[in-house]
Amino acid sequence: MATRAVSVAARAAATRAGASRRFSVLTATEEFPGVPATSPAPKKGSVSSATTLPSGLTIVTEDASLVSTVSLTYPNAGSSQEGPSEAGAAIANRYLSFKSGSGVSSTLLLRILEDGGASVFSSAGRRGATVGFTAAREKAAPFAPLLFTECSFEKWDVKEAQELAGAEGAEATSNAQVALTDQIYAAAYGAQSSMGRSYYTSGASRSSITSFRERNYTFDGAVLAATGIADHEAFVRMVESEVPTPPARTDALLTADYLGGEARLSAPSTGYAHVALAFQGPTSAPVTNVLKHCLGLSGASAFAAPGIMGVYGGSAPGDALATVDALSKALGSAPSADVVAKANAAAKAEALSALDSGSKSLADAMTASILDSCGFSATAVAESFDSVSVDDVSSAYADMLKSKASLAAVGDIAGVPYHATIASRFG
Repeated sequence: MATRAVSVAARAAATRAGASRRFSVLTATEEFPGVPATSPAPKKGSVSSATTLPSGLTIVTEDASLVSTVSLTYPNAGSSQEGPSEAGAAIANRYLSFKSGSGVSSTLLLRILEDGGASVFSSAGRRGATVGFTAAREKAAPFAPLLFTECSFEKWDVKEAQELAGAEGAEATSNAQVALTDQIYAAAYGAQSSMGRSYYTSGASRSSITSFRERNYTFDGAVLAATGIADHEAFVRMVESEVPTPPARTDALLTADYLGGEARLSAPSTGYAHVALAFQGPTSAPVTNVLKHCLGLSGASAFAAPGIMGVYGGSAPGDALATVDALSKALGSAPSADVVAKANAAAKAEALSALDSGSKSLADAMTASILDSCGFSATAVAESFDSVSVDDVSSAYADMLKSKASLAAVGDIAGVPYHATIASRFG
């Protein structure tokens, strides 16, 4: 990326942050803008807008939030896009967020944001990576170009990122839920596939971290979500004028087919058995969410992610067979019309609640809606669930059971039946 725009934005933000405060004769509201008005204006409904630039970057905004969250999501920057020699590059790159680049040091970059009252965040996983900040509305546009800082891979930044990635990975290995998640993906996609390998892998080299970022942190399919933006078109023009476009990806995305299988991690000393059963999931996000709630209403703990969904549970080692029986029953029971209706209502309420749960939650929901090709307004979200019929869910359920079952077991699992025995229950 060209660096001039980000450097200019950084200098301008630093100048504003360091400007001295002079005396002026102002009203209390003008002098202290955070003081609540005695006669507040009626709350207006949120208006959302989206624009996709020729570069492939989609910008989605809404105008009603009292504070702004601006998040930039790269959907192809997760560990599922790590090449054979890049294991661990995704988690390491997460810790290169807000590091030196575009002629700006990490110290200055963070100082600008923190002096402006912004709180920063970053995340990554198997599918994608996100970087962003939450700040006052008036800071959204000036600070947004800083999210596009081109990492310069300074050796001290890379070393710190490698150490932080290793620490997070070490902590994750002691978490039974993380271990179970890793095992269910290994069972579903194959332990050596890009999707089946664990995200929490340490030891990525500098060269692999660099190559992974250069290949996957591109605008093709990326989403810039911003809340509390009064003028969508002006915000889009700002991004077009101040944010350079990175080189387009030239190679094909890595893919991993759902296979179905078994992955077991024996740890008898835990004194507990964790089990997950999964199948290939629907492609429609609303249908997936409704079906997940159907499984939940059957009494099981359900989970769903793009391409996979199922149920999980845990018990004392002696009760492991009973736990597997309960999970099998939950998956083997076709949802009735009444259950689908209840599940649809619960899924819609959950999705709408995310739109009203704070600035960051709203930005996450808007990003997910764009990536899932769903509507990003409350009306569109509601309509996407209203359009899901009982037949849609029944068909998705039948298709799910046509795929091969995946079994993951972690802990003291001597009493957990093997895959062939469980798979036979689903035909």
